[in-house]
Amino acid sequence: MNKLNTLKKLGLVGGTGPESTAIYYRELNRIINQKTGGKAFPELCIESVDLYRTLGYCKAGDDEALVQYLLDAVKNLVVCGADFAALTANTVHSVFDRLSALSPIPLVSIVDAVCEEAFRRGYRKIGLLGTIYTMNGAFFRNSFTARKIELVTPPENEKSLVNSRIADELELGIVKDSTVRELVSVIQGMKERDGIEAVILGCTELPLALNDKNCSVPCLDTMKIHIDTLSEMVLGAV
Repeated sequence: MNKLNTLKKLGLVGGTGPESTAIYYRELNRIINQKTGGKAFPELCIESVDLYRTLGYCKAGDDEALVQYLLDAVKNLVVCGADFAALTANTVHSVFDRLSALSPIPLVSIVDAVCEEAFRRGYRKIGLLGTIYTMNGAFFRNSFTARKIELVTPPENEKSLVNSRIADELELGIVKDSTVRELVSVIQGMKERDGIEAVILGCTELPLALNDKNCSVPCLDTMKIHIDTLSEMVLGAV
């Protein structure tokens, strides 16, 4: 059988937010087409959920409702023929373990993918930026602690700033120069105050504003790392 006919079908739970979901779609197509020598594009299916509904569940601490909402989305991907699936946002990974246990198909964690990359690079102290739920949650910290990597988050007032800029601007595709400067300053503060060696862009919209060129430490782009892992799985290399 032609190997190109054996590519696995990936399902994405998207919409959280729309900007990053579009990047997942575009980059998966680009990478897989490139790796197959221009001979194939991946079969993908996307179930787009409501960003504000997921954030509402997070704000209310209603993990059960969030799990059920995401599980319904995964089941729709199964109907579309997905062999495995992924969540295109960091925040909803707060319930990843519970969701994965109930899912009828394998789910690929963005947190695990980033943790493996950080470990591979030899980092021992890393900053974490993301939504308030990601920065205050245990799901990133637990995985990194298991690898003996210390995670550092900004002071509370800066957490609120980062969360606000994500929710009110980046999730809507708005990238202001002033916001870029603010976020870069937050990272610089963690470098000077806490001695971080790198920073996790723990929201899939943060790469719209931050990258290795404008930050004082290397950036671990969770979206890019996740996409690379998913590409390898589609190709059957993992």
